[in-house]
Amino acid sequence: MSSNRGCAFNSCLFLVLVFIPLVGHIIETVMVLQDDHSPMGMLGWLLVIWLIPFIGPLLYLLFGQRRTHVYFGQPSYAQNPYQQNPYQR
Repeated sequence: MSSNRGCAFNSCLFLVLVFIPLVGHIIETVMVLQDDHSPMGMLGWLLVIWLIPFIGPLLYLLFGQRRTHVYFGQPSYAQNPYQQNPYQR
């Protein structure tokens, strides 16, 4: 019975320490590649994310993302090219 607890504990420990951070690193790598950084900036952020475990991804989320989002309650001034502007003739 006690060996089953050890197996479950080791499985949970593996998930927390290896699998979940690995998936997070992969997701953040995709985020960096989709963002509009310069090639050197992109390489720098990828190095920070992959070489500094647990802190590197947090640093990118705090300081590396481009802030081009439209926040709730703010008007979006970007026009859809297929949408007609009633004030433009």
